Amino acid sequence: MSDDTRDLPPEAQRALAEAEERRKKAKELDLPAELGGRDGPEPVRYGDWEKKGIAIDF
Repeated sequence: MSDDTRDLPPEAQRALAEAEERRKKAKELDLPAELGGRDGPEPVRYGDWEKKGIAIDF
């Protein structure tokens, strides 16, 4: 564990260790390539859509 997590309660340290273990065991999704999709970062991840220069937040 890193130094910044040592001051956390034992329960929080255990939760972080369990989450790290789950991330290590997780398999990466084998998704097909999107046809006709948007270029650049995934808009849903960043919370906005842009089309023809107009940004729409949701």
